[in-house]
Amino acid sequence: MKYVVIIGDGMADFPLQELEGKTPLMAARKPCMDKMAGEGFCGKVITVPEGFPPGSDVACMSIFGYDPAKYYTGRAPIEASGMKIEMGDDDVAFRCNLVYLAKASGGTIMGDYSGGHITTEEAHVLIRDLHNNIMGDAFVFFPGVSYRHIMIWKGGLWKMKTTPPHDITGKQIGEYMPNGDGAKVLTELMERSQAFLANHPLNKRRESEGRYPANSVWLWGQGKKARFPSFKGQYGVQGATVAAVDLVKGISRLIGFDAPYIEGATGYLDTDYKAKANAALRLLEGNDIVYVHIEAPDEASHNGNVTEKIRAIENIDREVVGLIHEKSSEDTRFLIVTDHATPISMKTHYACPVPFVIYDKNVRRDGCQSGYSEQSGETVMSGEEMIRSFLKGHK
Repeated sequence: MKYVVIIGDGMADFPLQELEGKTPLMAARKPCMDKMAGEGFCGKVITVPEGFPPGSDVACMSIFGYDPAKYYTGRAPIEASGMKIEMGDDDVAFRCNLVYLAKASGGTIMGDYSGGHITTEEAHVLIRDLHNNIMGDAFVFFPGVSYRHIMIWKGGLWKMKTTPPHDITGKQIGEYMPNGDGAKVLTELMERSQAFLANHPLNKRRESEGRYPANSVWLWGQGKKARFPSFKGQYGVQGATVAAVDLVKGISRLIGFDAPYIEGATGYLDTDYKAKANAALRLLEGNDIVYVHIEAPDEASHNGNVTEKIRAIENIDREVVGLIHEKSSEDTRFLIVTDHATPISMKTHYACPVPFVIYDKNVRRDGCQSGYSEQSGETVMSGEEMIRSFLKGHK
């Protein structure tokens, strides 16, 4: 038996007036997912346990079958693993966004959490120059993909409150600055980055071209080195992951999965969906289970763009689910799921049970005839329960 898990990041949503009371999942044309819902087992999964923030770090841990209450140490150390950064036991990792801060009446607002969706090539120039010009021996910047990077604070502090920048788009940043032990150090680093980046030639060029400058770093998601037991030891099968974002690659590598680089996989709306599907098919040849993560619906939600969210869902259905279904063997079992809701109306993550479908190519059940959506299924499971049910075959 082969197993395929397809995660459409942030697909779940609220009903929208502009869609006549439908959610983007309901409104999207997705015949493959709907077929699987109609002939498979539908349920809901609690990916964000009570007391945890509704981020993709916590939610994706659950989808991989790991209880965040047992294993969660913070988002950044997981991403550091995805970037193959070796952390010491005394190191603290921080997620480091390149962001655009805008002046507004009354102060400074988070203008864009992605620095105007800065390219990876541009971002590497800025991160390199920041590292060479403003960092001391205790701090190290590591460049990632687009706006997503990592900072390591050697022997640093981490028990403080920080805020994801995508949660505060358009809001005054003052009340969301780091707070607690070590917060003053982080705030000073962020302010120094602003002074340096304001006059950087690359940002000047972006402004001249009518694009947002990436004029600050934003530090958040801190944590100590993460350790997970292997997936094979937990569940008895060996796997691999197709993903563009370092967070999902990090979880994968921590549990013993291969997570190779995929040409054209960007972690954004312009990702190469077919390249991801073809990579999954190749990885299935040497593995029992393959996870495929697509970030695009979540990015569309953070931007408040319902049209792009529907388009992303339809691309996942046609170019990922459909292609893998068509070319995989008959003894393949699918799990279609989203990690959390990212409502268009909120532009950020929301914790609630989210829908999943378990579907076997060679088994037909009387499933959800209304298709795959937030209304699919009544059974509610934890992430670990969902994965065990998926692997044993839901009866």
